[in-house]
Amino acid sequence: MTIKLYYFPSNASLAPHILLEEIGAPFELVLIDRPNNQHKSADYLQLNPAGVIPTLVDGDIVVTETAAIMLHLADKFPADQLIPPLQTAARAACYQWLIFMTNTLQAELLHYFYPERLGGERDADIAMIKANATARIMLMLDILESALVRSGGPFLVGAQYTIADIFLFMMCRWTRNMPNPARTRPMLNQFLNMMSTRPAVIRMHEKEQLLKPWY
Repeated sequence: MTIKLYYFPSNASLAPHILLEEIGAPFELVLIDRPNNQHKSADYLQLNPAGVIPTLVDGDIVVTETAAIMLHLADKFPADQLIPPLQTAARAACYQWLIFMTNTLQAELLHYFYPERLGGERDADIAMIKANATARIMLMLDILESALVRSGGPFLVGAQYTIADIFLFMMCRWTRNMPNPARTRPMLNQFLNMMSTRPAVIRMHEKEQLLKPWY
């Protein structure tokens, strides 16, 4: 049965989309009309009670949350070696950076893009929330820059390309219009330039019709 990825361009579905392109197994993209709140419709909420994007349907298995989807796919297709072997230092590092990005960096980016969710109604409140979030995001990008230096590169766990790198590419893309975005850091810029040449990343951009700058 064909895997289905419910997505919206450049949303948190971007990383699972790249991963599916890397794996090469048959899959179907199902576009969710986010501007018209299709992700809050009764049909979609049956799949994803949180009403967020993405959702992956793999036969009888329904997986929500981007990191969980990526872990599921990496385990389902072990031959592609997109996650290091169990009980290795590389596997632990992959977990560490994936969880750091989804729990810490992604959460802070949501504060930046949706400051009103924190209760800011006045322009001054929104500006303060965005400024504080920006400062924290910059520190998190510095941590990821240092991680690439320590790993010896070119990837977060060293020589092996993993799902953590795909997630990192998505996070960096979201900073592209911020002050001091990810690409201003030498190792992250090298990483992004390399990622942008991967056929899977190019196919994702073509299918989602994303315009440059990609990051």
